Amino acid sequence: MSQSIAVIKGDGIGPEIMDATLRVLDALKCGFDYEFVDAGLAALENHGTLIPQESLDAIEKHGIALKGPLTTPIGKGFSSINVQLRRHFDLYANVRPAISFPGTRSRFEGIDMITVRENTEGAYLSDGQEMIDDGNTGISVIKVTRKGSERIVRYAFELAKSNGRKKVTAVHKANIIKTSSGLFLDVAREVAQEYPEIEFQEMIVDNACMQLVMNPHQFDVVVTTNLFGDILSDLCAGLVGGLGLAPGANIGEKAAIFEAVHGSAPDIAGKKLANPCALLLAAAQMLDHLGMTEKGETIRRGIRSVLETRRDMVTPDMGGTGNTDTFAQALVEYVQA
Repeated sequence: MSQSIAVIKGDGIGPEIMDATLRVLDALKCGFDYEFVDAGLAALENHGTLIPQESLDAIEKHGIALKGPLTTPIGKGFSSINVQLRRHFDLYANVRPAISFPGTRSRFEGIDMITVRENTEGAYLSDGQEMIDDGNTGISVIKVTRKGSERIVRYAFELAKSNGRKKVTAVHKANIIKTSSGLFLDVAREVAQEYPEIEFQEMIVDNACMQLVMNPHQFDVVVTTNLFGDILSDLCAGLVGGLGLAPGANIGEKAAIFEAVHGSAPDIAGKKLANPCALLLAAAQMLDHLGMTEKGETIRRGIRSVLETRRDMVTPDMGGTGNTDTFAQALVEYVQA
């Protein structure tokens, strides 16, 4: 039985890297049926809205979406498309691996860690934001719930357990933000007791940033709240060469959206210069999620092989002399070899 997925090609370089990614998935003979739907600037132009209802319906129907980078227009009246999707489908877990690959401009080697970020509450809630005192004071509420904290921490421990990982680090600021961050830490400690086989560590966020830069190899799975997770996951991407190698999964009970974390790069759109690795790695996450773990590993091994041996096929940002299409072609050849 074939698996159907919603595909959002995205804005800017999105269509180019999505086409490259789908070529590789087809070469892997995944048996996917694709339903292409609009979101972002293309949707705004064609439908008058950034996320048409038919696109939401398609994601709900299939339960799985692969998404290229989207552009949210700057200005009042437009809220983040990614945030809207996460809230609409209650995609509470944002999962961001950081894995070292050869031939990248990174300061470290041998990094293999995952950031698990709570995706639906915390500092990114629009509730309670207001300007007072004639615009001289801004107020923003950080709302953390026991339910939200428990399910994200449990997700992190289950992820560690199923992937053979040994350690989960809960990152917080409970020493200062004693209510919201304190609740998250209390819940993390409670959940950790249910997984005695996995080492549990707690770390204050500012120390975590320093430790990541000094010795990232001490980390395995990091779990944290929304704002801290947003910052830390980008920091981790920087440790392995940048957002060009940063995939992301947004996972809920009934739907999951897999995406390239980087932006739409309109300045190079249409030039075939875009590096498809982030979206390819997001597709590998999608395959893992669907139980096709060996096919997911094949993509990761293929990327590693191409970066090591086919520099003429690699995009310029990775030091190669190829383009988006040649990178995809090299991966297709690897898969079919």
